[in-house]
Amino acid sequence: MRPDLQVIANLITPRARVLDLGCGEGELLAYLAERKGVVGRGIELDETNMLTCVRRGLSVRQGNLEEGLADYPPASFDYVVLSQTLPFLDKPMFILDEMVRVGVHAIISFPNWGYWRCRLELLINGRIPQAPNLPQSWWQAPRWQALTITDFARLARRKHYRITRQVYLTNGRVSPIHKAKNLMATTAVLQLESEAAPETDKSEGEDEEIG
Repeated sequence: MRPDLQVIANLITPRARVLDLGCGEGELLAYLAERKGVVGRGIELDETNMLTCVRRGLSVRQGNLEEGLADYPPASFDYVVLSQTLPFLDKPMFILDEMVRVGVHAIISFPNWGYWRCRLELLINGRIPQAPNLPQSWWQAPRWQALTITDFARLARRKHYRITRQVYLTNGRVSPIHKAKNLMATTAVLQLESEAAPETDKSEGEDEEIG
């Protein structure tokens, strides 16, 4: 699987209820069903991807994330996943609020434009750099909005999300970054909860402060 999807899969407990937003061809859901026995659901806008999921025996419906998750009551799922989709959303705060409403845990992954090579390219060439792992240029569809790990950390504080688990990748490999995450990581994988959620134990080395 894509490296960030493997990290996400490792964060999800066996036999959990999982909702994958923008699930693509269902790679993560299929892996979780086979390896961890999860009860998985997916939402995907692209009809071709959705049909691929159905052929794989996955429970996926076609839908636009921007319309929200009104069909699901609070805490319907143990985990709600949004992988590499955050930069393409027109209403990211709305989607994040919906994720922490319908899921006990929300897991997101996103490319980090704060990575040192991105900063260097902007400094030297004066051009918006390509994000790690995103091939399209700024004018191509789907259009993206650049963000960094520090940007998300500030949003999390503003929205009162509690970051309970963090994993950082550099060029596709999990990196034991303890400081300067915003400078050294190409991809962030974060698990969120609302501040109203009960406290949970953290794995060794995990903390809430990022950026």
